[in-house]
Amino acid sequence: MEDLVGGWWDKLIRRTAYRGYPQAAVALAQIEKQAPLFFRAMGGDPALTLRTAVGTTHGARRRLLERIAGTGEQVELAWRDGQSLYLPEKIDLFPDAARNRELYFWLMALAAQPQHGDGDDGNGDWLTRNRRASAACLAAMPGLAALYQRLVTALLPLRDTPRDAAAAAQEAAICQALQQPEAAIALPPCRTPPQPVLLWLHPTPPTAPTAGTDDKQTPEMEDSDSKETKKKRRYRARRDTADERKNGMLLVFRAESIFTWDEYVRVNRHTDDDDIEDAGAAAEDMNTLTISRDNRRRASRLKFDLDLPAAAYDDTPLGSGILLPEWDYKRQRLVAEHCCLKPMLPRDATPAPLPDQLQPLARRLRRQFQALSPERTRKSGEASGPDIDLDRLIRFLAEKRSGVAVAEPPLYQAWPPGGRSMACLLLADLSLSTESWLGEAGQVIGVIRDSLLLFAEALSACGDAFGLYGFSSIRRDEVRYLLLKDFAERYDDTTRGRILALRPGYYTRMGAAIRQSTRILLEQPAQRRLLLIVSDGKPNDLDHYEGRYGVEDTRQAVLEAKRAGLIPFCVTVDKEAGEYLPHLFGRRGYSVVHDARRLPQVLTSLYASLTA
Repeated sequence: MEDLVGGWWDKLIRRTAYRGYPQAAVALAQIEKQAPLFFRAMGGDPALTLRTAVGTTHGARRRLLERIAGTGEQVELAWRDGQSLYLPEKIDLFPDAARNRELYFWLMALAAQPQHGDGDDGNGDWLTRNRRASAACLAAMPGLAALYQRLVTALLPLRDTPRDAAAAAQEAAICQALQQPEAAIALPPCRTPPQPVLLWLHPTPPTAPTAGTDDKQTPEMEDSDSKETKKKRRYRARRDTADERKNGMLLVFRAESIFTWDEYVRVNRHTDDDDIEDAGAAAEDMNTLTISRDNRRRASRLKFDLDLPAAAYDDTPLGSGILLPEWDYKRQRLVAEHCCLKPMLPRDATPAPLPDQLQPLARRLRRQFQALSPERTRKSGEASGPDIDLDRLIRFLAEKRSGVAVAEPPLYQAWPPGGRSMACLLLADLSLSTESWLGEAGQVIGVIRDSLLLFAEALSACGDAFGLYGFSSIRRDEVRYLLLKDFAERYDDTTRGRILALRPGYYTRMGAAIRQSTRILLEQPAQRRLLLIVSDGKPNDLDHYEGRYGVEDTRQAVLEAKRAGLIPFCVTVDKEAGEYLPHLFGRRGYSVVHDARRLPQVLTSLYASLTA
């Protein structure tokens, strides 16, 4: 009974102390489709992805009810870094849902302004930075003035007036800066932090810890993170040195110190015994995550992603390798001969026919693509040919018998094949993530094999020139480029055997693979050249080719292909591809396949529409 009444009281006091308006709440998920487009239109960095912010302790004085309920300590504020734009997961600050929705768009417009003074720790600098950003935003986009005025008018009555004189002067300066962002206003000194301003960006956003010089940990695979949610939060981090004392399972302590002791204790146990069911929920409740490096090695963890197979079991190399450049977005230039691309043939590839389960669909695709073949046209007036041009012959004989001296014209007809100058290169992502399963569709690598086979069957029916390649990587010195079918080769059982021998590779250094594919396509004597890329994830690798670096290098490779006259297009089964593919290939340069079993039909349909 005591627990029941306590639960009722806790719910009541929390609901009474809560300042927001849940009935008017607007979630970030409701505007996630419009948000990237609006942010880029406001001049924001198009490479930034959208993430939810994490609550941080503001330190300002709380109301009495909040102190009793133990709430109101944290607030979610917007901010951005070099990788992402972080916005609150939901906004219920105002009783009107329209104002809460407008606050999202104002924060995006504010975050799109150039940030100066990042990393300062003075409250005055924080106020000045946000005030100047607001003024610059309103000056650059006057249409937002009415929206901003509505937000300020609705916000000011919701802010408390402190009793302390110094805190009251500080609050008055903040209110004046909100109403007149163009005026030079300084923040008076005060011992307590001011109330958080939800119309401004975070004063001291969370930052990633700086790695130590002796930190030699191997980065984990990106695919180990859950892709079921887009709540990729960012926490304030602190690096600490691990306590080297060997603590066992028993801990000797005095009972009177149990409420004051806060130390790191090493408890030696196997990692399989760790209870991590509520680890995610516990992490979301924390303001600061402290990390340290454990000197003990986990012998049970298999580092299979770092080792290359032995030569007897590896794919067959074709030459010593090709040196390719890579784009360094921080220095805004191409680094010459930075990557080594190694052409290879799949191991254990033996000639094989088309699998029986693909025969019905292949026959249907062949019939459809035969209609794409240009019709044969009659060409008259040829010096030689299989048929005689009767119209020219009759006209020549009539003129000759009438006494007119005429020379004998070409009297034959020819039926040359129709002209269709098209070349297509299909580049398949063969990274380790293709080993994952897609429900009833099976493994991703199996879906890619079937797609390559059916795509080749369709293109061989219409007579267009095409090539098939695959790629994966282990750092910049090992970009593996698998040859499945060259443009000069015929599509036959040898090609089918190479496709059936495909297996998951390593990582996804996409920029180098696109540059090599561009070189190959430019060598083909065709008027139109199409570069189709089949992928299942974001560009990544073990070294610095992560996050923004890999995305920017891939985007630069795509831009190089477009400038060369190619048509690059990406087809992916990654459900989160909408966050980064518009920046890589443009709004109309990609397609997301939600049902992997439809990938073969989508590929062939796209080819028919792109080459129409």
